[in-house]
Amino acid sequence: MVLRVAASDQHFDFAREDVDLAVRHGNGRWPELEVARLCTEQLFPVCSPKLTRGRKRIMSASDLLKFPLLRLDDWTNWGQWFEAAGVTTKAMPGPVLNRASMLIDAAIDGQGVALARTALAVADLIRGRLVRPVDVSMRMPNAYWIARTPKISTFRQWLLAEAEEDARRLISLYLR
Repeated sequence: MVLRVAASDQHFDFAREDVDLAVRHGNGRWPELEVARLCTEQLFPVCSPKLTRGRKRIMSASDLLKFPLLRLDDWTNWGQWFEAAGVTTKAMPGPVLNRASMLIDAAIDGQGVALARTALAVADLIRGRLVRPVDVSMRMPNAYWIARTPKISTFRQWLLAEAEEDARRLISLYLR
């Protein structure tokens, strides 16, 4: 068996293409597919551990305003997050990056605080390259789903177990 991984924004047609498994991001309602939730998504601030120490250290949600707020596109997510955290603020200037992976890298490098989705930040949180400076998160409407054909059930079970283990490890980091 050969494992071939391809990233695409296009939805695969299992009947026409030689694809056995796809990970999709969305609401999970694809009537033509059998899907299982891989992981739910939360949106929360992340930063380098060095930003949580020192004179300007982050102690509360409002302390995030002392640092550059890294973002994708517009201010909408930050505005919603600050509202959920009970902080009144206006849109602020800050670096705008066009890929979530760039936000994560910039946060790891200490260039500011980013809003990250669970699946994209979990590995760096587990490794200690990122931390959640405050414990406020927003549940996202979409999740990651595994769409499959019957012939790959073993791989599907392994992938689900790995995602569950990541979630367990992440929870244990923040419930100490």
